[in-house]
Amino acid sequence: MRIADPVAAARDVVRAHHPHARAAFLGGSAPTARRTHTSDLDIVVVLGGDPAPSRHSFRHAGWPVELFAHTERTWRAFIERETAARRSPLLWMCAAGVLLHDGDGIGERLAEEARARAAAGPPPVTAAELDDRRYALTDLLDDLAGCAADIERLFVVTELARRTGELVLLRHGAWLSGGKWLARRLEDVDPGFPERLRSAVRAALDGGSGPLVALVDEALRPVGGRLREGYHRQGTP
Repeated sequence: MRIADPVAAARDVVRAHHPHARAAFLGGSAPTARRTHTSDLDIVVVLGGDPAPSRHSFRHAGWPVELFAHTERTWRAFIERETAARRSPLLWMCAAGVLLHDGDGIGERLAEEARARAAAGPPPVTAAELDDRRYALTDLLDDLAGCAADIERLFVVTELARRTGELVLLRHGAWLSGGKWLARRLEDVDPGFPERLRSAVRAALDGGSGPLVALVDEALRPVGGRLREGYHRQGTP
């Protein structure tokens, strides 16, 4: 039988699997109004040592569970690595999640640190990174213009949608994400853009590329527009 309350279920997971955890968090959609019937329990536990760092997927009391174990040192190491990539699920699980357990005060300290890091935002995007993204989108637009097979169009269009969404987030200095969270972060920084993108993607999959091309060009314009001729990168030997 499924425990109805996700917070109660998550605390039960921590007691069953890591009774000596220093701290534990429940992140993701489960403890929020965005919870659905397929939501899982994204749980972070902070341990004194082994088996951290580790990740374990299983079911508990009817819930699918993703359990992430860290020490304080590995928590910071993962946060630093993910922050450099401007996408840190671990950071957000602790910044926006529910503090389930705090045995020695480390839970509140890490939550405060996570909230401060999340609010500070990701590292600024560089001109070179923007040029790389402009070039990639330009190349995909050319591929779309030359698409003759529906299956090729499917992958070109979906890749255009993802990369365009990421570019909009980068322009706004926002955190990157994937899947449903990409749509949610886009809505936060540019209300209405995800719906416009959805509509344009649907039209493009049916053969009408015009709205999607126009939307991608709109996203590219503030960073210099399309880029092909003159693009250069020096590799290492």
